Amino acid sequence: MAAVRVAVRRTLAGLPPTGPVLVACSGGADSLALAAATVFVASRLGRPAGLVTVDHGLQAGSADRAAAVAEWAGRVGFDPVEAVPVTVAGRPGGPEAAARQARYQALTAVARRHGAVAVLLGHTRDDQAETVLLALARGAGPRGLAGMPARRDLAGVPLLRPLLDVTRAQTRDACAALGLTPWQDPHNTDPSYARVRVRADALPALVAALGDGVVDNLARTARLLAADTAALDDLAAAALGTPQPRPDGVPPDRPVRDGRGLSVVALAGLPGAVRSRVLHAWARELGAPPGALSHRHVDALDALVTAWRGQGATALPGGVRVGRRDGRLLPVDLGGPAPVR
Repeated sequence: MAAVRVAVRRTLAGLPPTGPVLVACSGGADSLALAAATVFVASRLGRPAGLVTVDHGLQAGSADRAAAVAEWAGRVGFDPVEAVPVTVAGRPGGPEAAARQARYQALTAVARRHGAVAVLLGHTRDDQAETVLLALARGAGPRGLAGMPARRDLAGVPLLRPLLDVTRAQTRDACAALGLTPWQDPHNTDPSYARVRVRADALPALVAALGDGVVDNLARTARLLAADTAALDDLAAAALGTPQPRPDGVPPDRPVRDGRGLSVVALAGLPGAVRSRVLHAWARELGAPPGALSHRHVDALDALVTAWRGQGATALPGGVRVGRRDGRLLPVDLGGPAPVR
């Protein structure tokens, strides 16, 4: 329990001094331990703490489970407390992605309504290790291998993960020490989900083969790559911005932006890791949905810069098409037919 409380205290210490913090709690061991620690720590810091539990409606009795979590939360001192039903069916992506989208929309809506400074999520070190393994299996790049960020801003709401250095065993022990009975989500034992197979088979096999440090090392890898990715993202953002005049009169670096498009010469002068991030960010600006934009799309854009053979426009998700014309990358609908040169 002490490990969980210390992690929560560190997170709360970095938040603005006023405004409630909300805990997202499913009733499972991880989020239940997080909730118990938060109501304990927040009360001693004089900070209001609320709780949100989301009913995805995917299992029989899910509404009763949400009501039980809400009843417990009100009894131990959370305020506000909300049990929010959501509709998962009809959303894009697979069932996991659809449920996650519905859940985060509900959490951010409640947070904005109550003026919350953050929403706390109960992902642990074990969850992070599983995420890295799944990213490896997909052939993800550094951004995927960086795992889940400790902080993510969504719709203007900070989503924080205080327990990324806490193990799943510790959250279970914390619940046992407090006499709390976590809800056992049937989805967590359903082998049709890739994460369940990683949790039940792949990760234990790695631990058996390579030792107990595997989980810690995978989570540490995510932290290191997250720091590197953040630095590269900053460089890409600066490159995509408009360079400011220098006080010493020296001309600024050649800007990547060139009117409505991007300069091929300036792009070619960037390191590959920075250029790919510039192209990814620009594609999102043009309207390509982030969830559908893959490395293959970015590689096709990069080929317009580094492997130019007069090829036609590149199709991106969301109906966006980009071509090369007059030394620039341009949206075809804005820059006219491509290519020219």
